[in-house]
Amino acid sequence: MAKIKVAVLFGGVSNEHDISLISAENIISSIPADKYEVIPIGITKKGRWLFYPGDISCISSGRWESNPDCVPAVILPDPMYKGIFKISDGNYSLVKIDAVFPALHGQNGEDGAVQGLLKLSGIPYVGCDVLSSACCMDKAVTHTILEANGIEMAPWRYILSSELNRLDDICDGIAAELDLPLFVKPANSGSSVGANKADSFEELKNAIKLAFSHDKKVIVEKYIKGRELECAVFGKDNAFASEVGEIRSCNEFYDYEAKYILGTSGLSIPADIPADISKKIKETAVKAFGIMGCSGLSRVDFFLSEDGRVILNEINTLPGFTQISMYPKLMENMGIPISELLDRLITLCIEG
Repeated sequence: MAKIKVAVLFGGVSNEHDISLISAENIISSIPADKYEVIPIGITKKGRWLFYPGDISCISSGRWESNPDCVPAVILPDPMYKGIFKISDGNYSLVKIDAVFPALHGQNGEDGAVQGLLKLSGIPYVGCDVLSSACCMDKAVTHTILEANGIEMAPWRYILSSELNRLDDICDGIAAELDLPLFVKPANSGSSVGANKADSFEELKNAIKLAFSHDKKVIVEKYIKGRELECAVFGKDNAFASEVGEIRSCNEFYDYEAKYILGTSGLSIPADIPADISKKIKETAVKAFGIMGCSGLSRVDFFLSEDGRVILNEINTLPGFTQISMYPKLMENMGIPISELLDRLITLCIEG
């Protein structure tokens, strides 16, 4: 029987490019080789798409880009082709593919952009559709939809880049309404890139300016002091949630440095929390997954406040797949190792 051909997209133009490379290397290495043929497609930070035929171990370091055998690659929106065109010396060759795994994070990868291209192309792809990807990526939209459906999130406000000329007045209003400390982050970013805590008025202004270097919209939330909990959701019409895991950050909050640089943060699976809290988190995760129209996979992040409230933080529609990432670890805890998880995700997208 012929192997199923899966294109794995990695890299991309977002500020999470490097994390995507690590995720992709782990994904490609873990996809069952007896069932699937993987076609690696790397996207440079400048947005060039390249077919990469080299050693998988060179992806995470970024060395893949210098491989002399890389050639330009194109996915056309025309559903007639359902494949990838490789371009070499002015010649075009079509590689038919059965599915795409977009191992991409952040803008143009997790926000519905690449999902829109794949929808037009008629090629099945792993993960959420265009609308749910876009809505979950924009934290202001996520707040609006989930709160309208009775799910508690942190009190919040958003700021547009066009309002920067009156930043002092805006900060005055936000600080008076929400009270310090506050948490500031780009509306459309992940991996805690550009996110910061503000304990003073000056820190609030600086945090907002930093967040605006990553996006044109910034979210300011009431800082929630409590435990950081995460839940993996898998499926489509009958989605299910994993046990709840807990992040034990080596920094004050689970920022980019704590996640990927210091390497001293810890994960507890399952989290040491009361059974009723765990049940509420899992039910809320599945409910939010459904409300947002998600499918395939998502990691839903929560705070457990000091007074015992379960507060949804955000939904990640293409969570990390590095060796330390919570989503595959939570699924492994359920008895689904990463190779089986990837097989299930690809099968789910092909079956529709």
